Amino acid sequence: MEIKKKVAGYITAGFGVVAGLAWNDAIRTFIEKYFPQNGSTIVAKFVYALFITLVLVIVSVYLVRLLNVSGKGAERE
Repeated sequence: MEIKKKVAGYITAGFGVVAGLAWNDAIRTFIEKYFPQNGSTIVAKFVYALFITLVLVIVSVYLVRLLNVSGKGAERE
């Protein structure tokens, strides 16, 4: 059963990478459209980096809290 959980986790992580790459492409296209290649390109890249960092921090905090809650429930059993 432990192997099935690990395989499911790896598959989910793989889908997460694919989704991340799709979002990366979508956001890059958005930046290219609304921030054409000129002096503001570096500003757009910093905005993109800050946006991605913010999203990752929010998701990470949520996952840590979720795992702590589910971990406490597993200890009681």
